[in-house]
Amino acid sequence: MADAYTVLTRRSDFLAANRGLRVARPGFVLLANRNAGHGQRAGITVTKKIGNAVVRNRMKRRFRALLRELLADHGLPDTDHVLIGRENGIERDFTALRTELIAALGRARDGKGDSPRPHGRKRGPRK
Repeated sequence: MADAYTVLTRRSDFLAANRGLRVARPGFVLLANRNAGHGQRAGITVTKKIGNAVVRNRMKRRFRALLRELLADHGLPDTDHVLIGRENGIERDFTALRTELIAALGRARDGKGDSPRPHGRKRGPRK
């Protein structure tokens, strides 16, 4: 089965998504950023803070399954979607993750997420 989205692989695409809308859920954080007509694209980030390679890969497999299932129907058109794994997402029930992703995509569609994080170093004395 072919994916309904293109996979993000370049670091610059992930950094650009970080300037978009953020929707936090217990199992993940969804970043959504318009991509100037490149279609639906998606990427997954799971840091070493979450666990060892086995745990991280399991979480990525679960996220890929969710994206394959839901992004075509619930995703935003011409938008980069990035899922950032959280510790609560490791053992979270798959149906709960599915429900959370549908809700997060709905909030992103309505523009109700958090504003983008500021980039660059804060000006002021170092501590």
